[in-house]
Amino acid sequence: MAIRGHSAEPVLAEFADDGQFPNSRLPLLYYAAAIAPEAAGPEAMETLFAANGWPPAWRASVFTYHHYHSTAHETLGVVRGSAELMLGGPEGRVFDVATGDVIVIPAGVAHKRISSSADFLVVGAYPPGQDWDLLRGDPGDRPQADANITSVPMADTDPVVGAGGRLVTAWGK
Repeated sequence: MAIRGHSAEPVLAEFADDGQFPNSRLPLLYYAAAIAPEAAGPEAMETLFAANGWPPAWRASVFTYHHYHSTAHETLGVVRGSAELMLGGPEGRVFDVATGDVIVIPAGVAHKRISSSADFLVVGAYPPGQDWDLLRGDPGDRPQADANITSVPMADTDPVVGAGGRLVTAWGK
């Protein structure tokens, strides 16, 4: 069953280590319609992230293979189109995302694009000072990936709401 909804409060999702993908003890946050779809262009999403302490880093899609980042937390802001994203690896959950949605992915949580509209576009952002790596769950990735994930600093702010956002309490900051 795909996850989709509209609420000021994010949906929290936790994914356990499945042996291939470490996932995280921190919950993923999914904000449906963080920005009204009619106002959610790339510049608006980048402005939101930057104002809340998550410098925007790129505009693109999401890879079509399971992958994760062991050196950074990642935020994805959908600025155009829609997609089905598998979060948490092969045993994870499918999220239907659309223009205006934001997903905050803790370091270690696997993600991939299953399908998307032709115009699907995402803005990616990371907390200050964090730089992402790209791991596919290969046998040689761990235990170094596990050590990296453990050392990734917690984010100081929520990329959607800022200092008082749900990420701060959900991640125990």
